[in-house]
Amino acid sequence: MSSDASINTSVPPSGTGCVECDAAGGWWFHLRRCTECGHVGCCDSSPAQHATAHFKATGHPLVRSFEPGEDWFWNYETNELYESGPQLAPPESHPANQPTPGPAGRVPANWAEKLN
Repeated sequence: MSSDASINTSVPPSGTGCVECDAAGGWWFHLRRCTECGHVGCCDSSPAQHATAHFKATGHPLVRSFEPGEDWFWNYETNELYESGPQLAPPESHPANQPTPGPAGRVPANWAEKLN
């Protein structure tokens, strides 16, 4: 990983879902966690793409998948995928019983048509 990318292994995730989608009553496909500040945002396939928006607003380039069983990292600045990296503060993912897409009760029936 780039030595310029900041990883704070002690900061917990901001929650169990996309911060902005939760605030607006929206939904997401997959979740990404900022390795610098813990912000959880929705992926680029999600309608709102909040993880990328967080990178653009803050300059925090590294995210880790926030999906159960996934531990890969992505660098927005370099467009590089890293199969693994340091262990971050728990929890490592959203709850396993939280559906994908999610959250339960807010995903439209035609969700697949709304993906980017």
